[in-house]
Amino acid sequence: MTKKEKASITVNDKKYFIEDMTDEQKTMINHIQDLTRKIESSQFNLEQLNFGKNAFVNSLSQSLEAL
Repeated sequence: MTKKEKASITVNDKKYFIEDMTDEQKTMINHIQDLTRKIESSQFNLEQLNFGKNAFVNSLSQSLEAL
């Protein structure tokens, strides 16, 4: 039978076990995780938007050269 490890996080180079935390601390962890996901998603969306904008700028530039 394998022994289940306790879930933990490391903050400022110190390991903390989630099950030992208060509900408020667990909520803060959930907020941090959610905000991290949102930041990553926003960065991905920004890359797409910049690529799309650049594609339109290039397309406009090429069409203007034909004038």
